[in-house]
Amino acid sequence: MVPLRKRRISRRALLRGTGGVALGLPWLEAMGSAKGGEGTSSGPVRLAALYMPNGAYPESWTPAEAGGEFGLTPSLEPVAPVRKHVTVLSNLWNEQAKDGDGHYVKEASILTCSRIRKTQGADLRNGTSFDQVAAKARGHLTPLPSLELGVTPVAVGNDAVVGYTRVYGSHISWASPTTPLPRELNPRAAYERLFRAAHGTPSSEAELDSLLLDRVVTDAKRLRSSLAAGDKTRLDEYLSSIRSIEKRVERSSSRAGSEWTPLVPLDSRDAPTGQPSSHLEHVRLMLDVIAAAFQSDTTRIATFMFGNAVSNVSFRFLDGVTSGHHDVSHHGGKDEKLAEYKVINRWHVEQFAYLLDRLAKMREGESSVLRNSLVVFSSALSDGQKHDPHKLPVLLGGDGGGRIATGQHLVYAEDHPLADLYVSLLDAFGAPVERFADSTGPLRGLLHG
Repeated sequence: MVPLRKRRISRRALLRGTGGVALGLPWLEAMGSAKGGEGTSSGPVRLAALYMPNGAYPESWTPAEAGGEFGLTPSLEPVAPVRKHVTVLSNLWNEQAKDGDGHYVKEASILTCSRIRKTQGADLRNGTSFDQVAAKARGHLTPLPSLELGVTPVAVGNDAVVGYTRVYGSHISWASPTTPLPRELNPRAAYERLFRAAHGTPSSEAELDSLLLDRVVTDAKRLRSSLAAGDKTRLDEYLSSIRSIEKRVERSSSRAGSEWTPLVPLDSRDAPTGQPSSHLEHVRLMLDVIAAAFQSDTTRIATFMFGNAVSNVSFRFLDGVTSGHHDVSHHGGKDEKLAEYKVINRWHVEQFAYLLDRLAKMREGESSVLRNSLVVFSSALSDGQKHDPHKLPVLLGGDGGGRIATGQHLVYAEDHPLADLYVSLLDAFGAPVERFADSTGPLRGLLHG
């Protein structure tokens, strides 16, 4: 048998266990160089969009200096460890959202840059989001064209104050002007979907519940014995990472083995159905799913919503925070509420930095998954108190396979089209377009070449 390190492995190679379970492989040297606009010589380019509700306070967000020597503001300090891979973008806005009152017009169009139809019914109208433009161009290259994740169920009913259906505030990814894409909210379900994308549904509930690695370990050992030392280390690290996600998913949905006992009896019928009780753990699990999906090349496109529009998630688990997110975003200039608002802004940036760090530690030859990624972090508002659509808080993580001029603060003329960012990212991703929504061209100074 010819050793796999000498016989080139397909970039789409999978480990297959019993029951048809398929686990995508990370990049290995035995796969050779990527070709045809696939980013660097060691991996394809990936694209993610992370959405933070309720805006950010400009004075603690925006650096005073432009260029590469900008100082990190209190809200941006968490990106310090991955700073060289982060680009801060200032003065972008979404003009199509300027006329709508409240949140829904802005949130629904954050990735579409389109004007939504004012309705309280089912006759939704928006645009196609830029992530789905990317998916239509390159989604066929992976088992999952794209992955949409969140932590909060779709809001139902209408907001009578502003006259919009709350459905608009529950989706940022739109396959067409009338079709918002559903988000997976359950970490276990997201995990199962990710690693079962290449095959059919398990034949039984028992098979569904058994751990993935238990069913592919024999195949992994067989593959490992034929790899060079460097590839063996990468495969071991990858399998360890997947096992860690599995264990945390299990812990988040079960108290089995705990020595804790309740003060009053608990009814098993009230047990959560796999959803983590901790908002932080829920968010981290979803970000880890994105990281694993990108590392394995199961998908190259993902979106994640930290919360719906008007999200009032409680952040009492953070020191100094006593209120819900939406409540403190309407700070009224009061020092105590502003302090809480800034803490919550910073927490969201910490999660962005967490994902970047995970991707940076996933090696691809002499590169990393982060270097071959584009991760947008943004909100549809600036100051939540004003519902301000100007000067949107926007960060970009990753080098896009070397296409992004990273580690700088790019300041544009006031009210520069947000759509220009998406034109730039589609180009770096390998799905170039002449125009997107109200774009005028790629962002000056962002792209190499």
